[in-house]
Amino acid sequence: MSGEKVVVTLDDFEQRLMVSGLADFRNDLIRDAKPTEDVDELILKVIDAPTKKEKRKADREAR
Repeated sequence: MSGEKVVVTLDDFEQRLMVSGLADFRNDLIRDAKPTEDVDELILKVIDAPTKKEKRKADREAR
C-alpha cells in the first residue's frame, strides 16, 4: 500500500451505521473461523475518529 491517507466525512448516523456494518462483518468472520484483526483495527479507527465541527457562515457574518 502506498501509505496515503483518505479522509471520509460522516455524520453521527453514518458513523454508527459504519460501525454496525463492520461489527456484522466481524461476526461473519468469527463464524467462519477467519482472522478479524484488520476489521478490529478499522472499527476502532472509526469509533475513535476525531470530530470536526462545521463552521457556520452566519457566525462569521455576525462579527
